Amino acid sequence: MNLKKSRSVGASSSLNGLGTQDAESRRKRKTAEITQALNTTPVDVATLRRMAISEGGLLSDEIRRQVWPRLLNVSVENIPEQLEPVDRDNNKDFSQVLLDVQRSLRRFPPGMPDEQREGLQEELIDIILRVLVKNPQLHYYQGYHDIVVTFLLVLGERLATALVEKLSTHHLRYLYYRDFMDPTMDNTKHILNYLMPIIERVNPEVYDFMQQAEVGTIFALSWLITWFGHVLSDFRHVVRLYDFFLACHPLMPIYFAAVIVLHREEEVLDCECDMAMMHHLLSRIPEDLPYETLISRAGDLFVQFPPSELARERSQLTAVSTFKDFELASTQQRPDTVLRQRRKEQQQQQQRTLEAQRGRVAVVRPTARRFMRLAVMGLTVALGAAALAVVNSALEWAPKLDLLFP
Repeated sequence: MNLKKSRSVGASSSLNGLGTQDAESRRKRKTAEITQALNTTPVDVATLRRMAISEGGLLSDEIRRQVWPRLLNVSVENIPEQLEPVDRDNNKDFSQVLLDVQRSLRRFPPGMPDEQREGLQEELIDIILRVLVKNPQLHYYQGYHDIVVTFLLVLGERLATALVEKLSTHHLRYLYYRDFMDPTMDNTKHILNYLMPIIERVNPEVYDFMQQAEVGTIFALSWLITWFGHVLSDFRHVVRLYDFFLACHPLMPIYFAAVIVLHREEEVLDCECDMAMMHHLLSRIPEDLPYETLISRAGDLFVQFPPSELARERSQLTAVSTFKDFELASTQQRPDTVLRQRRKEQQQQQQRTLEAQRGRVAVVRPTARRFMRLAVMGLTVALGAAALAVVNSALEWAPKLDLLFP
């Protein structure tokens, strides 16, 4: 497919998350793995999923144009060359969509010529209306355009239309995203109810403080319904998160929202215990978040506290909570299996490192706990900060690291 170079506005994210040491060689190795997975018959979706989740994500928009359709099981060959025309005059959503798109200037790259931006805004309107007309069971909501514009800027109108429709109606065989697109936002409120149980399990002190402040979870609503596209100013961070979310369970944005709150523990506990003050603090996402560390930690928490467990304990079973039913249409490999395998590989690598440093990793005696705490703090992306949360809550280490992630 031929796409204009000017559309590839996220290409500057190609080294996002990779360190300076050997960055180029790691990028080449990862690109080679992705290329090999794409050229395998059938396509190795499990490897593509792992590449999207792992450090640095999919590296560039050129790669995303090839991989994102595979993650959503969209056959590029079956996408019509000519898109259906849009009848704006007789569309009930056009006025609201137009207003939202006109207010979306900050979602376009700084310095983009007005003529180019205006053309993309017209395409953005058409994509949204085209998907809604074709799927009348869906209902437009403010914030939907923040999702769509990300796909447009990365993929172009033709491919973005197909992927947005698949995301909106199925999202990897789930109707999760329809919860946002129902006539009311009631189901979305149920999804938000997953946020606090995750925080409670990892950091009861933060949970209790937020409960006392009666802040609720509405501060995270815009994060969830836009996949963080509306609240992050750096497009590189947005597409990195989309790599992660598209490769994972539909509820992964909730886990990422939880790790943002947990990462800001000191700010939360130092805040005045007041609903308005706490909401103001949490609704503003810092510019300097360690995204790779948070992505890894979100994956760790998902493995430790899967949606089915949270829903069962809260007696709030919904379609999205049935974790065992979540599979790709390609059924090559389940996303949870990818996450667990990644955890296992990381743990094995870290254990080998610790063995080399200490001669042997044996039972951790009380005198060695401080060393182990510092070691885990140094893992960051390698193992995931969820391990640190486990250490801080109990300091009951087992001899083997794999006991942390059953």
